[in-house]
Amino acid sequence: MPEGHTIHRLALDHRSRFEGEPVRVSSPQGKFAAGAALVDGQVMTTAEAHGKHLFLGFGPDWIHVHLGLFGKLGFGAAPAPPPTDTVRLRLANPSAYADLRGPTTCALITEAEKHAIHDRLGPDPLRPGDDGTRAWQRISRSRTTIAALLLDQKIIAGVGNVYRAEVLFRHGIDPYRPGRGLTRTEWDALWADLVFLMAEGVRDNRIDTVRPEHLPEAMGRPPRVDDHGGEVYVYRRAHLGCHICGSEIRTAGLAARNLFWCPGCQPSTGG
Repeated sequence: MPEGHTIHRLALDHRSRFEGEPVRVSSPQGKFAAGAALVDGQVMTTAEAHGKHLFLGFGPDWIHVHLGLFGKLGFGAAPAPPPTDTVRLRLANPSAYADLRGPTTCALITEAEKHAIHDRLGPDPLRPGDDGTRAWQRISRSRTTIAALLLDQKIIAGVGNVYRAEVLFRHGIDPYRPGRGLTRTEWDALWADLVFLMAEGVRDNRIDTVRPEHLPEAMGRPPRVDDHGGEVYVYRRAHLGCHICGSEIRTAGLAARNLFWCPGCQPSTGG
């Protein structure tokens, strides 16, 4: 499932191609045909993201998209080719088109329904004006592990499995420590690092979490080879040596996802 930086990047891509112009909206697959007909030919006023949710604005109406595990959203230059019957949503104008396939959600919603979605989500490190205070209020009282809390979209929106593993490593925090075992200083540092790392993810359209002094060229090691791209410390590096201390990276299931951590750099506190 895409992490929050991808959805924010998609919002930027939609704004750069369609904002302020009338857009042809269709549903070649047919599952969104009624919603598409209601906004077809209207001006796209904006596009925004909150966590893993994308919102495309058409006056008082919004197209709400959640890619889920299998959704894909791609762009191309006009003229658009004939769509395949897997395209749930197509947006098009004289210069560009966008095709959405396989999302968990593609629905036309009202402003009130959009606000309800925002209300149930936690603060997003990439949304202007959001900060970590509301998340801390819940984390600091919780017996749940910090690794599980970071994936709870009601607490923090947009963090996925990669950012979870990497930010905990970067701050030397045992993923099994309960939320209430963190100090406010530790949490503020985690939040600030998420803001930094995810903003870089939007800019570069990939996840890189390794500090300059630990990059392959600095350490004289081979670069990472992985379909996900980007240099990381622990994510999908199970049983390999830690770049910092040499310990074997461990993996285990936690919160329905594979967790990765270094027992040398993230020692258990017994919390």
